[in-house]
Amino acid sequence: MKKPGFIERHNLWTEAQKEVSEQIKSIVKERDLLLIRTAWEDQHGIVRSKSLLPQAFFNALSNGMQISTGTFLFDTGGTLVFNPFVSGGSLDMQEMTGAPNLVAVPDPHTFHILPWAKRTGFILCDLYFQNGRVMPLSSRGILRQSLAELHQRGLEYIVGLEVEWYLAKLEDPMLDISHVGTPGHPGESPKVSAVEHSFQYLLESHNPEIHDLLQILAENFVAMGLPLRSVENEGGPGQFEFTFDPIPALQAADTMIIFRMATKQICRQQGYLASFMSRPALKGCSSNGWHLHQSLVDRTTGENALMSPDSTALMSDLGKHFVGGLLKHANAASVFTTPTINGYRRYKPNSLAPDRAGWGLENRGAMIRVQGGFGDPTTHIENRVGEPAANPYLYMASQLISGFDGVDLKLDPGSPTHEPFTAENPLLPKSLIEAIAYLKQSELFNRKMGQQFINFMIKIKESEINRFLAAVAELAPEESLKQVTDWEQREYFELF
Repeated sequence: MKKPGFIERHNLWTEAQKEVSEQIKSIVKERDLLLIRTAWEDQHGIVRSKSLLPQAFFNALSNGMQISTGTFLFDTGGTLVFNPFVSGGSLDMQEMTGAPNLVAVPDPHTFHILPWAKRTGFILCDLYFQNGRVMPLSSRGILRQSLAELHQRGLEYIVGLEVEWYLAKLEDPMLDISHVGTPGHPGESPKVSAVEHSFQYLLESHNPEIHDLLQILAENFVAMGLPLRSVENEGGPGQFEFTFDPIPALQAADTMIIFRMATKQICRQQGYLASFMSRPALKGCSSNGWHLHQSLVDRTTGENALMSPDSTALMSDLGKHFVGGLLKHANAASVFTTPTINGYRRYKPNSLAPDRAGWGLENRGAMIRVQGGFGDPTTHIENRVGEPAANPYLYMASQLISGFDGVDLKLDPGSPTHEPFTAENPLLPKSLIEAIAYLKQSELFNRKMGQQFINFMIKIKESEINRFLAAVAELAPEESLKQVTDWEQREYFELF
């Protein structure tokens, strides 16, 4: 009798996942795939992977894949933050002592064939310790837990992605050995040139300059089954916005992970560089944002739980309390919505990015923009606070955690504002340092995400902050505060 594998032993798959896994095996054989990139996300929301040949991949569909804990030990610049060779691995988790292996369990629902990579498949994984316990530092696991709690309330979380990013022509990848950098000191960022003369929002006449590449991207996304909705040219030179249809949250988070990865890889193949850095050091560039469109739906009836049955009311009571929670916890949640030092350069008065925690009806200056309302069945909220480098699992989990604290406490969000930049609402953090200070004080996030995870994220981010402060120590304040620094460009431009 065949001994049950790791996945069966710990009952980690649903019946639907088991059925899809058998279909995947057939697809791998029929399409003669050579490599399957078996992937997971790290704490920064960056894809890490191992490429398995078919027989090894089939084994992973039974026993999972052994991976190192190493990807959880580094900050964005590759600095080793935790010493794994002490008890608890410097993380107060005995399972992390000695840098042991984790088990990456493929989620069959995330399997794709990569159209731009010959004979190559791709699949995302959930992470477990060798004893079958969920790895508490896994951000996908944290979103799964938040969704499980939401489902107990009889609700589904539906998310639409609206993501801005920059495209530039790659002129010099800066791969000379003197430029590649060292751990904790990223090398020179690639040299690029603009793909258009822009500063003209939604300008149709520039389409011939960039149409061919955008078409290649769209063709690949459609071939993968990503729910691409629209493609548009934003205000900066080479700045674009891609939007995706509203879908269940875990699928939306996976889509964001795959979208960023695919965009960067396809553009690089074509001789371009795609960056999801919030504000690159490119002359005259506008800031990139990630606006998260959110709905709550009754799992039984399919009805919109944010819409009020009273056509004279803006939103349901649940919706208003949810917004109240988002506003109350916006500062602590900033570590998850805006996790880089560079992202805080977006928050400026009288811009398309918020500078304080307020809400308004169809108001793009407010942090929370209500769309629809007054009995409109499409009523939903858009959080405009996020940056496109955010980890999507943590961004979405932070919304559920914050929002439902508001629901449980019946928090009043106050009146919607017409003048979001002068309203007497709490200011958002002006730096990652401020955001970390708020997170340290948050009983809610410590309880919902776990003290171990919050301590882990704080230490990771403090390492990033300390390296930044050391790099700008000799700069004049106006240079490091008002302009994107060379440190930020090296740290984030190519990575995100």
